[in-house]
Amino acid sequence: MRRRFFASLFQQLRILWPIFSGVLVVIVGSGALVGWIEGWQLGDTLYFTFVTGLTIGYGDLVPKQTIARVLALVIGLCGIVLTGLIAAASVQALRGADPDRSNSDNADQD
Repeated sequence: MRRRFFASLFQQLRILWPIFSGVLVVIVGSGALVGWIEGWQLGDTLYFTFVTGLTIGYGDLVPKQTIARVLALVIGLCGIVLTGLIAAASVQALRGADPDRSNSDNADQD
């Protein structure tokens, strides 16, 4: 069962990889711009980007400039999309790994 799950998960990730990578590029690029606009160090920039992208938002680093705040919104929305894609891929992998469901799907096709 575990092997089926991981095989199905890797298949889902291979299909969705262009979308994943595009969303990640937007998140990291927006985070880099926010860090540059706000004058933050690289560590603070990465920390802010991932905390915002995961929609945790501790509030210890807050952008002050309007454009940086807009980019923070973009990071948060892209984080929600990324989380949804990962959840959808995991659910599909679980459905593909269920031997009972696979047998009933094959019986329905006959």
